[in-house]
Amino acid sequence: VKERILTAVNAGASAFSLGGSAFIVLCYILFKELRKFSFKLVFFLALSDMFCSLFNILGDPSKGFFCFAQGYSTHFFCVASFLWTTTIAFTLHRTVVRHKTDVEDLGPVFHLYVWGTSLAMTVIRSIGNDYGLGAWCWLQTGRTGKLVHLATFYAPLWGAILFNGFTYFQVIRMLNNATRMAVGMSDRSRQLDARLDMKALNRWGYYPLILIGSWAFGTINRIHDFIEPGHEIFWLSLLDVGMAALMGLFNSIAYGLNSSVRRAVYERLDLWPERLRRWLPSHIKLRGQQE
Repeated sequence: VKERILTAVNAGASAFSLGGSAFIVLCYILFKELRKFSFKLVFFLALSDMFCSLFNILGDPSKGFFCFAQGYSTHFFCVASFLWTTTIAFTLHRTVVRHKTDVEDLGPVFHLYVWGTSLAMTVIRSIGNDYGLGAWCWLQTGRTGKLVHLATFYAPLWGAILFNGFTYFQVIRMLNNATRMAVGMSDRSRQLDARLDMKALNRWGYYPLILIGSWAFGTINRIHDFIEPGHEIFWLSLLDVGMAALMGLFNSIAYGLNSSVRRAVYERLDLWPERLRRWLPSHIKLRGQQE
């Protein structure tokens, strides 16, 4: 019964993440005005989340080749997902703090870094391979396998969280300093620019919390399972499965649903026939006019 509940929670949460990620991917494909370098990184983040969720939904595959394929694919795309968040943080830091304008030239380096690291982590985890933990082929039951899973997934994950947190802290601190300087100089135009920057970027300080919220319970659960194998804590497993599977949805809302995406969607809604627009909620019409 517990396994069925965990499988259902995993499939349901992953479906939400798949829908959110697919929406961002679709927006990037359909709306040409979104195809800027910064949103291209968000596109690849959403693409990774989409495949991570898709393979996660497969759930309880039979043992054999399909189980290996599902396990490795899930690991590969989930690692790629949190690595793409580090490229977004790096781009922001290089642009805002270091005032560099060469970030677009780093596109090939980002791809090599994300896909190369994801592939390396996926290959290394074949050490001590012993799949078959209930509904998830990407988790391992052997003690060596569990240790390798911690090293090839959770270690780089928390490295990414620390990097993102430090990077966003520096960006927000610099923008705060710029705001104080503008106030001290009584420069109204610079004050307005600084306020707009802070309004747009203040929420970025919460982005590392997405990864923490998604994977904190999973990390605790993996460590507990490594120390005391066979002594499962059901509520911890439930939070582990549910929050991890929602990562794609959290990312699509935080990174993807920015003002540019909303504006692009609202502009298309304006092209709808009047009889269809009448069925839209009033707050969507009002926000469309404001955008």
